[in-house]
Amino acid sequence: MTEVLLYTLGVVVFVVAILVSIGLHELGHMVPAKAFGAKVTQYFIGFGPTVWSKQVGETEYGVKAIPLGGYVKIVGMLPPGGDEHADQVGVDPDGRPVYRVRKSNTGMFTQLVSDARAAEWETIGPEDADRLFYKLTWWKKVVVMAAGPSVNILIAFGIFAGLFATYGNVEDVRTTTTVQAVSPCVVPAEETGRVCEAGDPDTPAEAAGLAQGDEIVGFNGAEVTDWQQLQTLIRENSDGVAAIEVVRDGERMTLTTNTLVTPRPTTDDPAVTEPVGFLGITPRTELATGGVLYTLEEMGGMAVRTVQALGELPVKVYGVAKAIVGLQERDPESPVSIVGGGRIAGETTALEDFPVTEKVVFLLLLIAGFNFFIGMFNFIPLLPLDGGHIAGALYEALRRGLARLRRRPDPGHVDVAKLLPVAYVVGSAILVMGVVLIVGDLVVPLSPYS
Repeated sequence: MTEVLLYTLGVVVFVVAILVSIGLHELGHMVPAKAFGAKVTQYFIGFGPTVWSKQVGETEYGVKAIPLGGYVKIVGMLPPGGDEHADQVGVDPDGRPVYRVRKSNTGMFTQLVSDARAAEWETIGPEDADRLFYKLTWWKKVVVMAAGPSVNILIAFGIFAGLFATYGNVEDVRTTTTVQAVSPCVVPAEETGRVCEAGDPDTPAEAAGLAQGDEIVGFNGAEVTDWQQLQTLIRENSDGVAAIEVVRDGERMTLTTNTLVTPRPTTDDPAVTEPVGFLGITPRTELATGGVLYTLEEMGGMAVRTVQALGELPVKVYGVAKAIVGLQERDPESPVSIVGGGRIAGETTALEDFPVTEKVVFLLLLIAGFNFFIGMFNFIPLLPLDGGHIAGALYEALRRGLARLRRRPDPGHVDVAKLLPVAYVVGSAILVMGVVLIVGDLVVPLSPYS
């Protein structure tokens, strides 16, 4: 019963955290949009049927039934177009004029664009003429569209910075020169793990009197600054005298012994050994910690890895689809949906032998990771993602700037509606990948503890 409650708690914490993140993402769009004078008519968390909503001023705030995203409706995202114009077709219940975009051309893609413009302009009245999104200056458009995913990245940064400064970075484990354990006897490399037997010689570390907690700061007169350097000094010492300077309980002292020559692994392959100098200690490891600059550096590496993962995303999702129908095992490195994230959060929270601190850290890292991915994903320069609108605004700035330099007429606003066919294709692909991952997380779920 307790396990079920803990599992449920983990799922709820994760889902609520992601929903809050989505809400803040949309708030990131809405706040600058309103500050720049654009009209925002809707702010919703979720998709599908409306569960609850409330009208506050000109904006309707609410929650929808499917908690897989959110949106804000900013009036005038699509311009009327060069070969179109808006005709008044009636009035709304408040007596305001209602406009519909009319287009003279025909064709499938043309009709899609025309219908999208028509839907956009049905609720636009004359009083909104100066509050349309497409009329904002290019940099204001960039700010509005970039603010949403930037909020997710800032959430991730806040979580990572807090953990890295206190608990440490679980992805950056560093080996110190402090002794964690002293091997009492020399055990052949191929028998690593067995207990000492009669006749096994003492290790040089045991003979020297090294103890757990000793910090090695010098070796044969050379100042020691890191474990790799110390390991090299020991291995190159062969069977020579070893004067080891340590700090024990705040006091510096020198211990003397002779290192032995014994076959040991010197590469990542434990099966390959070579005779080297041997001391017989196990170093202490610790999680790296750092502040703002360290966090920025780590997140820079995460950004590179995320971009690489985004490039492989379609292939990875296809692998999940094959796993669903039983054609292959699911790759442990495959992406997961919010459903999979919830399952992992629940399993982690329900583990009996996992300390509470580690559970909290894991959940925070999971939430931060999802936020970072959401932010990076939305910066992809394709409609309907935020990055597509940002790319359009930057292209508008470039086009207008070049026109000024060449003393040519202002080319006007970029018509992002012409890219709607691309948006439909990309949107459909995102929907399909999302469904595949959700089904995969239900049928062939990943579990880091199985």
